[in-house]
Amino acid sequence: MRSVIWFVLLFVVAVVAASTLGRNDGLVSLYWGGWRMDVSLNLFLLTLVLSSFALVSVINGVHALLNLPTRAREWRVLRRERAAQSALRESLAELLAARYTRAQKAAQRALTIQDSTPELTGDHELQVLGHLLAAASLHRLQDKVRRDEEIKRAFALSRRVALPRAVDDGARLLAAEWALEDRDASRALDLLAELPAGAARRTQALRLKLQASRLEQQPLEALRTARLLAKHQGFSRVAAQGLLRSLACEAIDGMHDPDQLRRAWQQLDAADRRDPFVAARAASRAAQLGAPEDARAWLRPFWDRLRELQPDEREQVALALVDAIEGMPGEWLPRLESAQAAHPQDPAVAAAVGAAFAERQLWGKATRLLEEAARSATLPAQARRHAWRTLARLARSGGDEERAARCEQAAAQID
Repeated sequence: MRSVIWFVLLFVVAVVAASTLGRNDGLVSLYWGGWRMDVSLNLFLLTLVLSSFALVSVINGVHALLNLPTRAREWRVLRRERAAQSALRESLAELLAARYTRAQKAAQRALTIQDSTPELTGDHELQVLGHLLAAASLHRLQDKVRRDEEIKRAFALSRRVALPRAVDDGARLLAAEWALEDRDASRALDLLAELPAGAARRTQALRLKLQASRLEQQPLEALRTARLLAKHQGFSRVAAQGLLRSLACEAIDGMHDPDQLRRAWQQLDAADRRDPFVAARAASRAAQLGAPEDARAWLRPFWDRLRELQPDEREQVALALVDAIEGMPGEWLPRLESAQAAHPQDPAVAAAVGAAFAERQLWGKATRLLEEAARSATLPAQARRHAWRTLARLARSGGDEERAARCEQAAAQID
């Protein structure tokens, strides 16, 4: 097809030349001093075109000759730049292949090539990537001193010049990850705090912040971070629920006085306060700290809808009420009787209601329920021991020392 087009163009040129130059009746006269020269118009035009082509060729040749040193220098710089890029790619490949010494040497070679080439000193992105690859290799080699030196150079360069956001964010995320592996949670949190708002909400940044908060023993901050991760689908639904529940319980267990516990309870998310396991743990902790009123207040919403709870959730709520039974007011009795009527075969509910009846000195009702709970094989050992000891106290109050001794013996035999 290309040959056909060239033939057509050749025919067109031939036709145009024959039409315009065929008659050759033009004349061009050239005067110089006392001389005159007459040439045909066709010859003059042909000579003019050839002379123009020759002049342009001479000018281009001279220009190329004069620019030869510049082009040679550019070629040398390009070759060194390609060598630096090749060394950088080699370092990344060796790092992924777990050959860390070779990776560090390749990264250092790239940096050396750049340092020895003044024209490449402006490529700051290549320089930072070289330092990061060298630092990553040294981290795997457990050379923490040289690793920290490399990462400091990368940070100093990022502060001095404007780098792409991804390079700077990547350097900080890497440094935070290494700080966590060194068990330096405070440094990891400081590095993550320097990230911009958008980068700080990325999944990797949140995962690192969660680990650092847990390592720094900041359960409330870890809980907020874990909730963000769950919102961004950083965990499966089941894993997220278990982690959030664990962190909330950890935050509650870390409180050492009632006021501190109340503040922590208010700082929990509404979804955490609606979790029966978290509420039961908070109630038990409040009872341990001498605030049974708060414990019962936190448990009351769950007792009002006890039928909606799953068996394991109902057990946790009931046993938490046993811990907070001291000073049980009479207004709870109708609620407890309704719960016992709705779940007559539930030993945990029986233990809670029996303990409440005993606290209110309703010993006849309490004895039957506590015996049922004490003989249950499904209740935790601590709940069964509490039931036996309550029965012993009731028997001793009634003057039956022999029965009280049997109950104490039964409690002592529970492993």
